[in-house]
Amino acid sequence: MAVSLAQFHKQLAGTELKPVYLLAGEEHLLVLDAADALRARARELGYTEREILDADHYFDWDALARAGASMSLFASRRMIDLRLPTGKAGKEGGTAIAEFCADPPPDTVLLITSLQWSKKDNAGAAWVGAVEKVGQYVPVWPMHPDEFSAWLSQRMAGRGLNPDRAAVQALAERVEGNSLAAAQEIDKLALLHGDAPLDAQTLESLVADSARYDVFKLVDAALGGDAARALRILAGLRAEGDAIPALMGIILYQLQMLARLAAAPNLTSALRSERLWEAREKFFRKVLGGASPGHWEDCLMQAARVDRLSKGRGDGDAWIELERLVVTMAMPRAGFAKAS
Repeated sequence: MAVSLAQFHKQLAGTELKPVYLLAGEEHLLVLDAADALRARARELGYTEREILDADHYFDWDALARAGASMSLFASRRMIDLRLPTGKAGKEGGTAIAEFCADPPPDTVLLITSLQWSKKDNAGAAWVGAVEKVGQYVPVWPMHPDEFSAWLSQRMAGRGLNPDRAAVQALAERVEGNSLAAAQEIDKLALLHGDAPLDAQTLESLVADSARYDVFKLVDAALGGDAARALRILAGLRAEGDAIPALMGIILYQLQMLARLAAAPNLTSALRSERLWEAREKFFRKVLGGASPGHWEDCLMQAARVDRLSKGRGDGDAWIELERLVVTMAMPRAGFAKAS
């Protein structure tokens, strides 16, 4: 059985860790926070050595077996940090993970994280079942509005803020369920306001900054068909020193959602399953009506190339490719000629 985030955090408070953890879902911030919590607890329990494996399309899955069989050089306990970007291990990867789970090495924790996850494709996968037998599978799905408000309140309190209920609701309405946007605003509020009582009016005055360029406005401009504005925002982000990997998480999040919605046999049911805010649901209906389902898959392929280039994998200018991606996202409504 899959476990909830609450169950996962409760288990972390114990004195022993499971040999394998799978943290996966489209709520990127929650997955990353959970992974950070596991790494921190592992360090407290003496897992001081860590090996990172990036399982991209060119990954040699024998590396997982080698990592499991190798002896620790500096510590008696260690962690293997396996990143699975697509959420799909494939036949070779599924076999490698299942074999690891069948005989996990002592004093070793395998952490598998994925920020692209499909319940339909992965819930019944044999390798996921193998993880569940010896460890924990923690799927992280988008929060319901009431869950999101509770999460906002907890996160704001954790950053030293003291909001009233109206302030929490005002922030929830501003970010429309986007946990990444919420975290960004909360961090800014903590810097600007501190632990003084925070009401809705004060919150609005602090977070409302229409002149500030941000990636959320970039995505909405592109999806809304305003390529020129999206490119201006991108130029502003670049001038402010933002790094492409920091931008791509949010862009990929939106494109992955659009690809899922476009492929769904029943859009209304699919939108409901994404637990979107009403205004966001209307926006996505309009966006989806202006492009073929394959368009969003094409955008995802371009986004993957941008991400690789930004990390030094491949030849090309990542910023130019990101500009092309932004234009491609806007093309169905803006009437641009297809980029070569």
